[in-house]
Amino acid sequence: MICCRLVLAGALALGVVATARAQSETGAAKNDYSDGKTWLCRPGRQDACAVDLTTTIVAADGRLTREAWKADPRPPIDCFYVYPTVSLDPEGNSDMTPGPEETGVVRAQFARFASACRPYAPLYRQVTLTALRAGIGGTAMRVDRALAYNDIVDAWNYYLQHDNNGRGVVLIGHSQGSAVLMSLIRNEVDGKPLQSRLVSALLLGTNLAVPNSRDVGGAFKHIALCRSAGQTGCVIAYASFRSTIPPPANSRFGRVEGEGMRAACVNPAAPAGGNGGLHAYLSASGRSIVGAAAEPRPWVTPPQPIGTPFVSVPGLLTAQCVANEKGSYLEVTVHGNPADPRTDDIAGDVITNGEVNATWGLHLIDVNLALGNLIDIVREQGKAYRSGGPGRSDTGESGRWGGQVRIYSRAVQCLSSIRRQRGPYRAEASCLFERVRDLEDAEIVAVAADDLDPDRQSVRREAGRH
Repeated sequence: MICCRLVLAGALALGVVATARAQSETGAAKNDYSDGKTWLCRPGRQDACAVDLTTTIVAADGRLTREAWKADPRPPIDCFYVYPTVSLDPEGNSDMTPGPEETGVVRAQFARFASACRPYAPLYRQVTLTALRAGIGGTAMRVDRALAYNDIVDAWNYYLQHDNNGRGVVLIGHSQGSAVLMSLIRNEVDGKPLQSRLVSALLLGTNLAVPNSRDVGGAFKHIALCRSAGQTGCVIAYASFRSTIPPPANSRFGRVEGEGMRAACVNPAAPAGGNGGLHAYLSASGRSIVGAAAEPRPWVTPPQPIGTPFVSVPGLLTAQCVANEKGSYLEVTVHGNPADPRTDDIAGDVITNGEVNATWGLHLIDVNLALGNLIDIVREQGKAYRSGGPGRSDTGESGRWGGQVRIYSRAVQCLSSIRRQRGPYRAEASCLFERVRDLEDAEIVAVAADDLDPDRQSVRREAGRH
């Protein structure tokens, strides 16, 4: 039990143990994530996630129908989202005042997940699009990448301490957001007790290293790729390219360093493999997540007005994961038919000097291409996680901690709810009575009580020395 106690005492079940922060280059002050203004989305607010997500479904025969949307008032799990590089602030790192680019990307990529999970989206001082464009142009700007990571660490800790309450959580990121979450998972989740709380991670528009012919290893040692909609504790990652424009030799995505490694690709339309139909939610106006508007194109001919912010095009898009000499990536095929009135193509390419920049692929719409599929997967994962059914991807040491961490999580919830009314020691007695099946369970409840009461914990440590 000593081994178990050491593991559980260090658990992040409610963020009691602080997550390690990176060394910032600027020494900037920490954000106060108890301030609601530091969050783009939190449950139950009128904020960036409380927006119109009505969609026009454009059928192949040209018929237009409307699809309404509403949030789930009681979802079983949470979602924690880190947005991609969108800030147009003039410095290398953004400030903490949201602009239309931050609220816009939440609307495009994340708000719709509230139909399957409680939405949490912190603001953070990301490396700006201004700095990215300057670097591509050969003019380097000073940036502090550790600052972006530390902000997310602090937001994550606040969420764990004040909001999580033992619930399962999906981590969602795109581009820079995925990179930040990869570091967070590697440092604080992978192979640690908190892994039992991970419903899944959606790390989109990034290069996640996995060994050839294996689903686990590489970037994460204990978290495997998802291979079914009901599988939990796993990761979905991909970078998308058109079937007609595969990754070039200098591609930014689809390749990783290291012998015997490949970039992970899980197809949200067919996680087990093969081809599948994409349930896309695309901008009706052609506006991208970085604000640039594509050349307007009618969704049907003759043109009809689209009165919703999004469109869906069933049957137009399919995808499959491919691995070849060009890389490992999600290959997207557009099945345009000149004989029908619906558009034969979609916007989403990065345009440089009037030409498609193939090195980026369909990076701007990585998320939107499969958004409906991803939400369906998260909804199924939430059901599976809540029911405790099969499908966990825990491997190695962390798999053996699962039952103990679940007891710990339930104990923390019980203690937190009772101790305010009865005091810490009566709370522990009540929760021991309710939760304990054997002496090992009693020790786990004691660890939870220690973690919630630092003074009590120090007394017990001092007593243990004598």
